[in-house]
Amino acid sequence: MSGLHTFSFGRAGKLLSLAMAGAFVSLAAIQTADAQTRRVDSRSLTCSQVQSMINQRGAVLLSTGKYTFDRYVSNRNQCQHGEVLYRDTVPTKDNGRCRVQRCADDFRFYRD
Repeated sequence: MSGLHTFSFGRAGKLLSLAMAGAFVSLAAIQTADAQTRRVDSRSLTCSQVQSMINQRGAVLLSTGKYTFDRYVSNRNQCQHGEVLYRDTVPTKDNGRCRVQRCADDFRFYRD
């Protein structure tokens, strides 16, 4: 007989293990979502870094000043129904007018 013993916690132990694993996965997902919703200051990055980040993520919240921010997108697929893609510029570390795109309401839908 070997000196190793195995313990069986039965069904309650399996449920506890599953609950702990689920909590771990949920915590990881919350942390990832929180990191993605933080605003990045466009003025701390170069223009190419800002454009690359937008293209990689599809959409990014950028601070463009002390009290200003907006959501900038890579393409029209990131816009909601009734929104159109507008070209815009943001200040960056190396360029005061870095070209980006954002979604905005298409007021043609709201005419009386």
